[in-house]
Amino acid sequence: MAYVIGDACLSCGACADQCPVGAISEGDGKYVIDADACLSCGACADQCPAGAIEQE
Repeated sequence: MAYVIGDACLSCGACADQCPVGAISEGDGKYVIDADACLSCGACADQCPAGAIEQE
């Protein structure tokens, strides 16, 4: 199951730097994860200072 970024996102980009497949990009007001590219590895969730990333 892919991860999703919630409204608590601070738009800091820490998650995007950790994604091994580049599935995270800057969206409108927060970062977004491409569910088709996400490996569900959890690297982004571990890096998020706001705890905004959860498994879908």
